[in-house]
Amino acid sequence: MDSLTQIVLGAAVGEAVLGKKVGNKALLYGAIAGTIPDLDVIFGSLTDTITAIEWHRGFSHSILFCVLLAPLLGWLINRIERKSNLGWKPWTKLFFLGLFTHPILDAFTTWGTQIFWPFDTRLAFNSIFVIDPLYTLPFLVLTVMVLFFKRQSKTRSRLNRAGLIISTLYLLTTLVIKVIIENRFEHALQNQQIDYTQISTRPAPFSTLLWNANIDTSENYLIADYSFFDTQDISFKSYPKHRQASKELIKFPNVKRMITISDGWYIVEQKDEHWYFNDLRFGLIPRKDGTSFFSFSYRLDNINGKIQVIEMPKTGRDAKFLMNNLWQRIKGN
Repeated sequence: MDSLTQIVLGAAVGEAVLGKKVGNKALLYGAIAGTIPDLDVIFGSLTDTITAIEWHRGFSHSILFCVLLAPLLGWLINRIERKSNLGWKPWTKLFFLGLFTHPILDAFTTWGTQIFWPFDTRLAFNSIFVIDPLYTLPFLVLTVMVLFFKRQSKTRSRLNRAGLIISTLYLLTTLVIKVIIENRFEHALQNQQIDYTQISTRPAPFSTLLWNANIDTSENYLIADYSFFDTQDISFKSYPKHRQASKELIKFPNVKRMITISDGWYIVEQKDEHWYFNDLRFGLIPRKDGTSFFSFSYRLDNINGKIQVIEMPKTGRDAKFLMNNLWQRIKGN
């Protein structure tokens, strides 16, 4: 999830653990704990594109990381906050829960997390977009309200508890919505007599009312979207896999690494004398001319017999157009 959401969650967790004992400092240290796992992007910026992608939401989002770092931070903050006279264990509990709830929340997104690192298993429920106002805003308001009540206030405790309960219920609701959506896509595929081997669904940006789906068939991927307000049948658009044309390219180690990262949802295509690797998990971005392009696309350059992967820039997008297009699609076809 986005940084603001993780800060809010960490603060609320910190308040739940030590709010009655240290007041607003619990929110502060909880917010810090909720931010720490995403510092992996700093280390990612110091290496190549593929390694940076592999590191993101890797070790820093694992149980092992939480277990190792929490006692160190607990010991450090206990020395800084000697006047609180709590000892290192309560602070360790705060930091462990603040660190651990971060990857748990991220696991509901499309990118997922390697909670069980070093085991190469990425947990991704694909039920919430990385920025979801319906999750964040009520949580944020309730957490900010907590700041204005004394630490022993019952109202303070109730507000914080309400924020945690409401946000958790929303996450669980997204899983239920995902099951409903997948059933509707599967029903549409059956009605249109389309043979497929795998289906992957995810919410569109900023909403759980509009969903996207990738469908795996023998030669092509089918991509479609569905809004709860749709009145017409689901329409699937076909995208060739180009497996035969790119068979020599996908033998390179760096391309194989990209295939692993994409969880097998990819298209390698040639455009303008260059090869591109498109990660299908994050969907398409529409253009004003009616065409679209993949959100995450990487150029594959063969340099001295080794593939160099370069992420294509995401600049030049018309935010107003994209938001209007998204809103119109949510309202139904």
